[in-house]
Amino acid sequence: MEILDWVLVAVFFAVIIYFNLRLRKQASTDLASFFLGGRKLPWYLAGVSMVATTFAADTPLWVAEKISQHGISGNWLWWNMLIGGMLTTFFFSHLWRRSNVLTELEFLELRYGGKAAAFLRGFRAIYLGVFMNAVIIGWVNFALATILRVFFGIEGVELMMWIFGAMLFVGIYSSISGLIGVAVTDAIQFIVAMVGCVVLAFFVLQHPSVGGITGLKAQLPSWRFDFFPHVNNIEAIKEAGIYSIAPLAFVSFAAVQWWASWYPGAEPGGGGYVAQRMMSAKNEKHAVWATLFFQVTHYCLRPWPWIITGLCLLLIYPDTNPENAAEHFIMAIKDILPAGLKGLLLAAFLGAYMSTISTQLNWGAGFLTNDFIIRFFYKKNKPSDTKQVWIGRYCSLLLMLTGMIASVQITTLDGAARFLIECGAGLGLVLILRWYWWRVSAWSEIAATIAPILFYIVFHHVIIVDAPLDFLLTVLCSTATWLIVTFLTPSESDETLQRFCKVVGPDGFWRNLHQNPKNGKMVLLLKCWVVSILFTYGILIGIGKWIFMEYKLAIIYTLVALLTGWLLVLWVPKALAKNEE
Repeated sequence: MEILDWVLVAVFFAVIIYFNLRLRKQASTDLASFFLGGRKLPWYLAGVSMVATTFAADTPLWVAEKISQHGISGNWLWWNMLIGGMLTTFFFSHLWRRSNVLTELEFLELRYGGKAAAFLRGFRAIYLGVFMNAVIIGWVNFALATILRVFFGIEGVELMMWIFGAMLFVGIYSSISGLIGVAVTDAIQFIVAMVGCVVLAFFVLQHPSVGGITGLKAQLPSWRFDFFPHVNNIEAIKEAGIYSIAPLAFVSFAAVQWWASWYPGAEPGGGGYVAQRMMSAKNEKHAVWATLFFQVTHYCLRPWPWIITGLCLLLIYPDTNPENAAEHFIMAIKDILPAGLKGLLLAAFLGAYMSTISTQLNWGAGFLTNDFIIRFFYKKNKPSDTKQVWIGRYCSLLLMLTGMIASVQITTLDGAARFLIECGAGLGLVLILRWYWWRVSAWSEIAATIAPILFYIVFHHVIIVDAPLDFLLTVLCSTATWLIVTFLTPSESDETLQRFCKVVGPDGFWRNLHQNPKNGKMVLLLKCWVVSILFTYGILIGIGKWIFMEYKLAIIYTLVALLTGWLLVLWVPKALAKNEE
């Protein structure tokens, strides 16, 4: 790091501090202003904020690990989640905005009633807001530790002190300006991060060990460039290193994971910080467009610089251990980039880190403040708006400390990701059906929340089951559990269901309590969902084919994207108009 590098990093931090101080008054009015930006975010700002949050410091490093293990096709471990993401876009984003709740947990006492709903709201405030949130923060801090260790050679106690300092900085600025500050700085951080990753991909491609795209393809085995994994292909398995998955794994990734498992940023039916951004949008149309923009940008634009860099690293730093791929990513910044660009990349990774941590702190603090402290400790005398905002700020700092504790427990990025997926395996179907089926009750969701945790313990510590069978068994057992509980416990009262239907106006099955207009909305939404999936995958794979000079396939996928994009232009405005009827 030279003087120019440090100047760029200093300018980056100065810009972040400036915007947060400037926006602090807008976040201090009440809880809606602090946690939802006053419900005034335009679609592009809400959408960019979603993308920036999922672009954490750990994300490029994790993708580099997948590239080292399986080549390009290893990305289907997360590319499959687009299916559920587009389901959220067209079927749930407008409903979240229409519900007019402050947090997704407040929604629970709109959908359900009685003591069971109150227990579920309080339990999930602690479980998601503190425990799972701490795991996510620890996961992101683990990536920051890798960056600091490789880039500056910091180890041990000094390393933890630097991480604590980074979290303290983020905790302070996110507690000053709330979600509006987080969203605005997210946009800045995302632009810096994307530019930085594109610059890194360009320079590693020009490295003498690589020799551009032509040299990259000539030196690496062809299976590294396969866009789709082989499903139980015997001939492929014989070839050393080929990525081949068994039928059970294929079923898990392609047909089950996207709807069955809770995962941050890809919750079935929406949820987490994605729901928070949808609820902060100006109106229902902005919520839909923000979520659509997020899905397309998340899957199509972000991954290719990381993938190119990950492939080049295999030649620049030959190593058979994929766990070292994350360190190689950081080493490339340190070893290859010239002065000035090193500072840009360091700012990019710090920006990616800050955008995720600030969102997690704000989102988790919303749960603790609105759904636990005020809900259960201020039942009779609700505190003033100013005091509520200060409670939210204190909760942000509390979550910062719990995140630090979790950080020392994370050993691998991949392990943390699998833990999050499997502890929510089976919950997803409830999160979808609660919007459309009257029989789903608070007891259904309680069972679906707790069951995956218990079955995760059973299949990992009592009856040892290998992946992906452990995931599929957890989904099956958890789904059976919550269905049994659903029919053994009372349904929600007619009064509760009528209140929910009056506010949200859902489609689906509500007995005679709610009459759905026969306007063909569901059919149109289904068409938008299917076409949007083809559109996004067409862009995603088409870009890759153009990059790797497979021009015939590139033209085919581009035509698919153009055709489906044209259909979306025709159908999405009609779907939005139907939602307003």
